[in-house]
Amino acid sequence: MTSGQDDRKARLAQALRDNLRRRKAQAREGTSESPPPVSTPKDEDERGS
Repeated sequence: MTSGQDDRKARLAQALRDNLRRRKAQAREGTSESPPPVSTPKDEDERGS
């Protein structure tokens, strides 16, 4: 693997750990707040037609 791929894997792994920590903290607080779903171009096409 190249250095760029290793860097990407490390960033993704860190992001997954951070996301897990955040979700666990929210679950402990008892909040059911979640970010709004991300809109994709496919979603836009289906609604716009």
